[in-house]
Amino acid sequence: MKKRKSPCTDVCEFTGPSGWCLGCGRTREECARWKKMKPYEAKIIDKELIRRMSKIAQTPPKTP
Repeated sequence: MKKRKSPCTDVCEFTGPSGWCLGCGRTREECARWKKMKPYEAKIIDKELIRRMSKIAQTPPKTP
């Protein structure tokens, strides 16, 4: 079986109201479970990450 590649980009910053990582778009729970997920679960999340990252990119950064 082929090993599934993680979408992690080593940014790992879980800020904002959504709780999504600014680097890959996953939640903390999804990151923790990634290696143990069934292939169909990971595929669903992979598709969702495209939408999430688009939303993150459209959100203006907060100024202190």
